[in-house]
Formats: sequence, C-alpha cells, structure tokens
Amino acid sequence: MGGSARGPMRHACVSTRSHVPARAGQSLADELAHVSASERRRLLAVHRRRLRWQDLEDCYSQATLELLHQARRGTLRCSSRVHLRNILEQRFLSRVHDRRRALGGRSPGQALLDGAIPLGVPGESQLEIVDGRADVERRALLRFELRSLERASYVLSTDQRLVLCCQIMQMSRGDFCSRFGWSHEKYRKVAQRGRARLRSELSAAESCPGAPAASEKAAGTDL
Repeated sequence: MGGSARGPMRHACVSTRSHVPARAGQSLADELAHVSASERRRLLAVHRRRLRWQDLEDCYSQATLELLHQARRGTLRCSSRVHLRNILEQRFLSRVHDRRRALGGRSPGQALLDGAIPLGVPGESQLEIVDGRADVERRALLRFELRSLERASYVLSTDQRLVLCCQIMQMSRGDFCSRFGWSHEKYRKVAQRGRARLRSELSAAESCPGAPAASEKAAGTDL
C-alpha cells in the first residue's frame, strides 16, 4: 500500500479547523459552558452601555443557548479556546444588536424608558422613589366619603335627588325652575328638606358604621 508510513502525523502542524481540544472527559458543549461562565462578567461589563442590565443578561443567555445547541448537534466548529471565546462574543453582540433594533421600533416613550440609566448599581436592588403626589390616604378617604354619600342618597325622594344633583352641577335656580316647571318656593323647600335628610343619614352612618343604611332596610336587604 502507498502513502506515508507516519499516518495521521503527516500534517501535524496544519490547522484543520476541527473542534477545539477539550479537557479530559469533556465535550465541546462542556467546554463552551466553562467559557461562557468565565467570560460572562467581562462581556457584560464591556457592553454595559449598549442595553439595560436585564436585557444584556437575556442576550448573553440566548447566545450561550444557541451555541450549546450547535455544539450538541456537532455543527459548531472552532480551532482554539480563543476562537471559541470570539464566537461567543460575536453571537452575544449579534443578539444585542437585534434587541436594540427591536427597541427602536417601539414608541418614542418606550424607547426612552428602555434607554434610561437605572439609579441603582447593576445587580443590586434598585432605589425606590416615593411619589409625593400620590396622596394615597387622602384618595382613600375621598372614595370612602363618596361611597357613603351614594348609600345615603337612596333615602332621598326623586325630587330631592334631582334638585341636589342640579345644585352639584351648578345649575341656577331660575334655569332649573324654567326647565322643570317648578316654582321658586317649591325649589327652596325640596332642596332644604333634601339637604337636611341627607345630612341626618350621613350622621347616622358615622355614628354606627356597621349598621345598614335606611335604604337597605326599606329594600328588604336587612338580613
């Protein structure tokens, strides 16, 4: 038979761009996992200005998973450990650029929000800013008063509710009387009695907060 007797050692110094030499008992996927773990902090720190920290972590994880999938399928080729690190960085940058293009297609407000720099340090808990304009306690009290007023209004007659609602809407007495055909004296008496009855009902509700309203008793809901 012809050929060299040295066999596979014939071209020992020629690069064949095969799999990177792995450690003893390790596959290319295992070697890639070690490279990804060792390069993670450096790559995230180098490219921290490109995206938010959470987005950078997502892009890095996606790039690592894609390369691991190729390594297990046998389609990932590299010549050295340095080459493997470069492949990982290139894939990571590709996912970063894809993420930036996706953010650029959103609304301007969302793009500004995604590009904002957080107040805290990456990897630590973010600073919580209290909104002084929220005034949660005052809003809760106002909602409670409105609900109490709504329950108390059921004890009023239809005419009384009509007059008080129009007064809240700042409709003048002359406009109301001309529109509904009332006299000024009827308007005065109905409004006066409605306010007195509403005030009495609210006072009773405040003195006995757990007691059902008179409207509920009249409706037969006092169980």
